[in-house]
Amino acid sequence: MAHFTIPSHVFEGSNALEEASSYIKGYGNKAFIVTGPHVSKSPMVQGLKKKLEEMEVAYFVFDEITGEPTDEMIIKGVEAYKKSHSGFIIGIGGGSPLDSAKAIAVMSVQEAGSRISDFMGKEISDAIPKIVAIPTTSGTGSEATKFTVITDTKTDVKMLLKGDCLVPDLAILNYKYTMDMPKSVTAATGLDALTHAIEAYTSKKATALTDVYGLSAVKRIMKYLPKAYENGNDSEARKQMAIAAFEAGVCINNSSVTIVHGMSRPIGALFHVPHGKSNAMLLGECLNFAADGAYERFADLGRVCGCGDMEEEDEVVAREFIEEVKKVVAICEIPTLREYGIEKKEFIDKIPKMAEDAMASGSPGNTRKEITKEDCERLYEILISK
Repeated sequence: MAHFTIPSHVFEGSNALEEASSYIKGYGNKAFIVTGPHVSKSPMVQGLKKKLEEMEVAYFVFDEITGEPTDEMIIKGVEAYKKSHSGFIIGIGGGSPLDSAKAIAVMSVQEAGSRISDFMGKEISDAIPKIVAIPTTSGTGSEATKFTVITDTKTDVKMLLKGDCLVPDLAILNYKYTMDMPKSVTAATGLDALTHAIEAYTSKKATALTDVYGLSAVKRIMKYLPKAYENGNDSEARKQMAIAAFEAGVCINNSSVTIVHGMSRPIGALFHVPHGKSNAMLLGECLNFAADGAYERFADLGRVCGCGDMEEEDEVVAREFIEEVKKVVAICEIPTLREYGIEKKEFIDKIPKMAEDAMASGSPGNTRKEITKEDCERLYEILISK
């Protein structure tokens, strides 16, 4: 029997913050807002402040999340949280502020001297402050998951923290917050969501419930991501992508990711490639490799997107679907590793460590095909040769 978890409350639509007010007010008298320096000056955060003032909820803004979160950022956040005497946490922004909000919540209740690395790979079950997640991008799915990824600045390892207590208590999905996303962010986050949904559906841990969300997310993203990328003011595309990102987050929260994420994290940690973009760089090659372990599953995804029909062999439809995924990646103008600026010799030198870290993450083991360290090494070699 599979355990299925989602946020306690989800509000979706242009009036989501207003409709969620009574829940927010019930979480405490002071909110600790976690965000980045750019978003902190945005109309979204100004509107959030105004709404909190109307609710007579005080707030403190911590806007020192610059780029993907590190243990050093989280330490600063915990110190600020404790000094502010806040009662709950609101993460607003992309995946980095949302992940940071979760990590700050976890570390705020630990004993002095505890390190984030102490919790890597362990199931966290502490009683932590309430978490409100307000995404301003459509892709990471952090608003729906029990995971947070924090980089260890000493080892260059992206640490995965997990636990049901990390699932936000409240998720606010307002597609209008995503309307001014730059094209590059639209692409990276949207393809991150697509990777989540595909991997979750083809994972060994997939269930009947995650299948529903996975099929829906893939269908939405394949149709609407190219539209959102080409025209950021397409409100329908933005709305559908916000929903799809949440659906994909629910998927990975309950059935996990596979080889793409496993191999992507080391690239992000060692070469500082944004997470969604590194996933996208690996997507086509890794799916091609994994397909023969799950032709039926990949064919399901293809058929829901209009690839092939029930009369065609699963392998044919699966391969056609992967080609369509590659087309979406191309439309979003994702560079190869070398086009991004990664030096081939340096990359090759680090392949053994990356393959080891990928396997240690456990994600490749969820693939419906046996994956070895040597497989990861060969795939890395192929990818850097393009």
